[in-house]
Amino acid sequence: MNEWFECKVKYEKTLENGLVKKVTEPYLVDALSFTEAERRFIEEITPFMSGEFQVTDIKRAKYAELFETTEDAADKWFKAKVAFITLDEKSGAEKKSNQNMLIQASDLRDAVRRLDKGMEDTMADYEIASIAETPLMDVFHYKAEIAEKPEFPEA
Repeated sequence: MNEWFECKVKYEKTLENGLVKKVTEPYLVDALSFTEAERRFIEEITPFMSGEFQVTDIKRAKYAELFETTEDAADKWFKAKVAFITLDEKSGAEKKSNQNMLIQASDLRDAVRRLDKGMEDTMADYEIASIAETPLMDVFHYKAEIAEKPEFPEA
């Protein structure tokens, strides 16, 4: 299971009208700890920054699932709260357990469609409790580093 961290960066951005403005943008990073999240985030973001920048916040983000796409039009991230419905065998009452999911989509309708498509193979009953656009700019997945020398050299 992935451990997600939301990292925020503050920097001076040149707007379309030529004005320079200080902005803070959030990104999602797959890492094992806060320290690794900051290191990996700085590694990933540095090539895209001109000038100084500052990592202003890092916090855990709990997402059970990410639904991504390679389509260019899907340039937004939506957070969905999905309630899984189970029956309590003793009382016969419905029980709902909530999980957060992140969907990459072009708009709200597209996000709902992609979430439903992603959940097609799920055996459990579910309902979408809420869905909203997030300010996330991008998601950085974990990439395993290639070892320079083998752990077990051949004899």
